Amino acid sequence: MRTTAAKVVMWAVAAALVIAFVGYMATQVIRPAAEVAPLPAPQPLTLPDVLFYVLAAITVAGAAGVALSRNILYTAIGLLAALLGAGGLYVFLSADFLAVTQLLIYIGGVLVLILFAVMLTSRITDIQVSNASFGLFGGVLLFVAVAPVLLAVALLTPWAARDPGPLAPTTAIIGNAFLTRWLLPFEVASLVLLATLIGAVVIARKEIKAE
Repeated sequence: MRTTAAKVVMWAVAAALVIAFVGYMATQVIRPAAEVAPLPAPQPLTLPDVLFYVLAAITVAGAAGVALSRNILYTAIGLLAALLGAGGLYVFLSADFLAVTQLLIYIGGVLVLILFAVMLTSRITDIQVSNASFGLFGGVLLFVAVAPVLLAVALLTPWAARDPGPLAPTTAIIGNAFLTRWLLPFEVASLVLLATLIGAVVIARKEIKAE
């Protein structure tokens, strides 16, 4: 009973702090910024704009699926949608190398490994997670505190606008940079990844021998 009362008091205090924070940001920060920099006039949508918003919606929906789904398989599918959307946004930035790397490493490697781990792990749903969680109410409080600030930054900041240039490939430039100017950091990162793989193999062999 005392634990329940303590939680109620804690959430009440947290809600009051969030309301006070949102009120302060709205009156002292967002309203003065809106008076100085009013909202930009709406522009007609073009096909690139529509594609951008579609990819952004896919990315946000996938991330929401990862955060809100209670099924680990659905979580992996949501991660797939988020990574695909992020890869598409890289294409809009003329970052073709990052887009292909996103597909090959994160989707073709990491995500496939996660799916294999989920499918090959027996009784994974019976495992009790020991990490503390703030629950749905805590997530709503965090969303209410963060969302207005992010929207104000996105809408009221005087971003430098310029006409986008044509799409230009960047893979050749990045490849030349890796083999000339950034050769040493590239090789050091390779050695770190190799050491990680060797350590994973050693740990796995110890577990096999213990069984």
